[in-house]
Parts: sequence; C-alpha cells; structure tokens
Amino acid sequence: MPNRANAHRRAHDDAPDTADAFRRLVALPPGPRRDALRSRIVEAWLPMADRLAGRFRNRGESLDDLRQVAALGLVKAVDRYDPRLGNAFESYAVPTVTGEIKRHFRDHMWALHVPRRVQELRNRVRSAGQELAGSLSGRRSTVGEIAERAQLSEDDVRTGLEALESFTALSLDAELPGSEDGRSLGDALGEADPALDTVVDREAVRLRIAALPERERTILYMRFFGDMTQSRIAEQLGISQMHVSRLISRCCTRLRDQVMQDRA
Repeated sequence: MPNRANAHRRAHDDAPDTADAFRRLVALPPGPRRDALRSRIVEAWLPMADRLAGRFRNRGESLDDLRQVAALGLVKAVDRYDPRLGNAFESYAVPTVTGEIKRHFRDHMWALHVPRRVQELRNRVRSAGQELAGSLSGRRSTVGEIAERAQLSEDDVRTGLEALESFTALSLDAELPGSEDGRSLGDALGEADPALDTVVDREAVRLRIAALPERERTILYMRFFGDMTQSRIAEQLGISQMHVSRLISRCCTRLRDQVMQDRA
C-alpha cells in the first residue's frame, strides 16, 4: 500500500520530499544523529516558511522578523509532526507556521494591550469589509452590511471598527490633519488648569468666611482679594499694622481648623 505522505501531490516547489527523513527521525533516540537530521529537515523546509512569512508583509512588521517567527513555527511543526499518522508534513506545517505568525501579530504588534475578543472582532470586521468592497460600487460598507456579512451585532461591528484604527499608537508629534502651520497633535491637547486645585479649597472656606465678623471679613478681602499691604489696611481702618497682622493670622488659623474639622 503506498504511503499517503508519498502519494500526496506537492502543491509548491518549496515542499521537499522528506517523508523518509521523518520516518528515520521518529525512529532515532535523542542524540547528535537525531539533532543533525532534524536540522536538515528544518533547512529543507525553510523556503516554505519564508513564503508563508511573505504573505504578511506590509502589515507593520519587518519581513526579516516575520521570517524568524515563521522559522520558529516550522521548528515546532517538525518537532510535533508524526509521519505514522499518514498525513503529509506540508498539510500540518502550513497552519502551524501561519498560526505562529498570527499569534505574533496578536501578542506583540498592538501598541496597547487589547482583549483577544476585540482582536478577533477586528479581524472579522476587516475580512467582511474586504469581501463587501468589490460589490458596493466604490462606496463604503455600512455597519449593518458588515454585521450581516460577518454575522455579528452592530455593536460588535462598531467595536471592531474602533479596533481597526487602534492597531498602532499615534505619536503626539504627528502633524495635525489639514494643519498649515506645522502644529502637532500634542499642541491641540488641553492642559490641566492650575486654578482647579484651588476650587475645592475656595468652596470649603466660602461659608466659613461668610460667618466671620464684618471687620475680619473686610480685612481678609482687602489683603487677599484687593492685594493691599498690611500697612495700607491699618491706615484705612485706623488701627495698628501689628493688630492687622494678628487679626489675619487668627482668622486664617480659625478657618483652616474649621475646614479640616469639616473634612474629618
């Protein structure tokens, strides 16, 4: 009876006949002879791994790195393949190598960690969009059309579309679209208003200030809102500067203690 691996018609020129080498490999015990034969099998199939890596070029990863990932997948395929099951090595190696490359994109090419479910939605939405592109006379497919083709809900499609735009991070130094003065994205981002830090404090003391005697309220207003010196305040109120200083110090201490007590 002919061996199914030998009877399998090789679809590509880079699929060498290594059926006999695999049969000898599984029969050899661990050692130098087995390692040498294993290395020769891997080298023989490297062109196939390179071809598979080339399918994923221009997706944000260098071809050299993709070839390394594909070679790793090939090694795994060689180590796990059992010729005694009767299947051709190529039919086992192709999905193994391709899966290794796809895992590389899934685990290493996202700028931010994205849940696997969102990554899968992205792939299904992208595939559905590509399938619809040729039948829509140049217009963009709608969310509903993609949902029907991909058999997803419209909410899932929207999540997948957002993920399509989130594969890589946009640099803050990138120029703003339509900008004619060279402004970057970072220039358009807002900044924290330092005055916000004082809003809570001002609201906390507002009612306490309102409860102070009129003269003390007047002194605090003249000092902190009118930006008047203690000497000028003393002159206008007809009291000594020392007295003004003591009143300001006493009022501030009282307000601080009351506010801290309120927070506690």
